[in-house]
Amino acid sequence: MSALSSLENDAAIVVEHVARREQPVDGETVARLRTEFPRLHSLFRALYGDRPGSLEALVHLIDVVLDARADRPAQLRRLDRDRAADPTWFESEKMIGGVCYVDRFAGDLDGVRGMIPYFRELGLTYLHLMPLFDSPEGDNDGGYAVSDYRTVKPALGTMADLRALADDLREAGISLVLDFIFNHTSNEHVWAQRALACDPVYEDFYLIFPDRELPDAYERTTREIFPDDHPGSFVPLPDGRWIWATFYRFQWDLNYANPDVFTAMAGEMLFLANQGVEVLRMDAVAFIWKRLGTACESLPEAHLLLQAFNAVLRIAAPAVLFKSEAIVHPDEVQDYISPDECQLSYNPLQMALTWEALATRDARLLQLALDERHALPAGTAWVNYVRSHDDVGWTFADEDAARLGIDGGPHRRFLNDFYIGRFDGSFSRGFPFQENPRTGDARIAGTTASLAGVAAGDDGGEDRVVLAHALAMSTGGIPLLYLGDEVAQLNDDAFQEDPARRGDSRWAHRPTRPEDRYARRLDESTVSGRVFTRLRRLIEVRRASPEFAGNDLVPFHTPHVAVVGFTRPSSDGDGGAVLVLANVGDSPVDIPSATFSGLDESAYDVVRDRALTLGGGLVLPAHAFVWLRVRRR
Repeated sequence: MSALSSLENDAAIVVEHVARREQPVDGETVARLRTEFPRLHSLFRALYGDRPGSLEALVHLIDVVLDARADRPAQLRRLDRDRAADPTWFESEKMIGGVCYVDRFAGDLDGVRGMIPYFRELGLTYLHLMPLFDSPEGDNDGGYAVSDYRTVKPALGTMADLRALADDLREAGISLVLDFIFNHTSNEHVWAQRALACDPVYEDFYLIFPDRELPDAYERTTREIFPDDHPGSFVPLPDGRWIWATFYRFQWDLNYANPDVFTAMAGEMLFLANQGVEVLRMDAVAFIWKRLGTACESLPEAHLLLQAFNAVLRIAAPAVLFKSEAIVHPDEVQDYISPDECQLSYNPLQMALTWEALATRDARLLQLALDERHALPAGTAWVNYVRSHDDVGWTFADEDAARLGIDGGPHRRFLNDFYIGRFDGSFSRGFPFQENPRTGDARIAGTTASLAGVAAGDDGGEDRVVLAHALAMSTGGIPLLYLGDEVAQLNDDAFQEDPARRGDSRWAHRPTRPEDRYARRLDESTVSGRVFTRLRRLIEVRRASPEFAGNDLVPFHTPHVAVVGFTRPSSDGDGGAVLVLANVGDSPVDIPSATFSGLDESAYDVVRDRALTLGGGLVLPAHAFVWLRVRRR
């Protein structure tokens, strides 16, 4: 069994192997393989070094990649060429995303196909369907415990239904987005069952130990993620062994120190790409590599693995992008974002600080994040969201808070209390998620409307919903709506009556499609109608404003702590820009004319479609915002 050697020697072996393949490789694929092989070889060597069999593992990986490329449908090959001709397609001002659970929103995949006219009405160009693959019955972490990456849950449809949906969405100008849950499988996956049966090949697919010696050593430096489910990072097996389970007891972490695991998961990834998926959300990217004596989060090898998966895609399915899901320190979030790793990334810092600003009526932490932590490398983009299927966690940097005189720990506890209604005067009706009585740590669950005050009947609730989305839509990248929020859906408290869900408060903000609210979405005498009309207007204006393309953002400060401000400059360099100002406070603010001294007095409110002058300053009502087309003097 040989290990990797020099690039030239190993490349020659691969060339000879490819030449012997029964199925010829087309010239376009050969060219991509030649381009990417040096990178892939270097990454495999860094990850697997002199491990016996590493060269054979790399050759096997090349076979998997070439087989997937040969199976790639003609229409997806055309998409590969289209994306190559327009590599910044995802940075367009016309991009707007939606996310939903198939069963909760539309029943099944055919139901989602039937919703395409509505998606077009809303203006979506990107649709993220939450995990829809086979998973254990009952508690399965919302589908994030995958038992088979190639089988759709029978209640939702079939793989053929998924391919048909992807085709129809693409025809409608909407990119299909799915999760690639690659840190772990469910304990019911065939690999897991073989590992449980002591098959030596599949035992090495996971991190299994005969006793507590090494689990105890690892747990001295790892943290508990879901303490309500189990302490530490390991769970016991029926035969007395211990297996790594970062999240839930039924989700077993894969062992990426084994190159066969990488190759097997690359095959699953390429299978999904060939179903018509255009973006893969890379789940739990920070946890995919383990090393004793570390936190086993965001290790260098995690980045190498993502780069290797990226290189595989560039050969077999180059139209597909990665979206990083890294809920870690803000500095670490940005480490995953590059054209060679993840081209897209959730922006958890902006999400969390939007809610922080609404609770405190103080925009300074949010402004600081936009000033100093918003810039990204060329060829990448944020996915900006108000909330997701997951919890709201307070991921701001303590060092940033300290610059403003804020103690991070107590401030997080205040925010938790505020958003679950324990703080006097709170407008929020959220739930605690994974509250840890020992440490006081918790996260927050709730729909946007329930967190923003609509459920409590607060006068500012609707305005806060719109304001939060206006920020997500104006800061750059791809704005993402959790479908149902556009009609101000409220929490579903009935989850507490379901034995499989009562322990997971996130089901409060995963209600079924609120049919009555959608039926009234054009009736502005209703909350749902007013919120829908206002958000639909923002989407229309964003689509017509090229300044909102890309990520470029220039801070614009005012004298008011409640106001966050920035400009989105025009790409033609003519001094034009859209100025965004948002008041997170409960009172109007008067922004003096001197604040606008660097701008022409004439401005245009693109949302309200009216001209105005800045010569006399600007009054910004409570929970209000403006998008003003301006020009620098």
